[in-house]
Amino acid sequence: MGELINQWKKQAKNKQAQHKSFLKSIKKNKQAAKVSAKIHTQVFKEIDCLDCANCCTSIPPIVKPSDVKRIAKHLGLSIASFREKYLLVDEDGDTVINSSPCPFLETDNKCSIYAYRPNACRAYPHTGEYEFMDNLDLHAQNANYCPAVFQILERLSQQLK
Repeated sequence: MGELINQWKKQAKNKQAQHKSFLKSIKKNKQAAKVSAKIHTQVFKEIDCLDCANCCTSIPPIVKPSDVKRIAKHLGLSIASFREKYLLVDEDGDTVINSSPCPFLETDNKCSIYAYRPNACRAYPHTGEYEFMDNLDLHAQNANYCPAVFQILERLSQQLK
């Protein structure tokens, strides 16, 4: 596993309060979106999601009706069969994959339905240029699940000091 992933595992929980405080402080910082986009690109050149896949083993994604339709069709299942086999409604009322790790996660950390995966999986970890500022409330929590988010927050906090 990569050095950045090991660093993340050691530090993520201890930094959550610091990350929350930092994210609150940048809510109106117009520079943060541009800087975060550059850092996002840099971090994802250094971290390979296939080395980790912690999101797929820890966070059941929200599955929207359009996702259900697309994935069920790909799997050759009826929508009802797909729902029964793979989905549940969580405590927040969201429809999510019913198990962790995700049943579509393969042993090499690849997704067996990658081209058809839920939109929530496509967008995760919500740190791209157009998403970062809209998801500030999620980033401190996601830093506990994703080494890339952790690194983005660490570097962003250094650059915006």
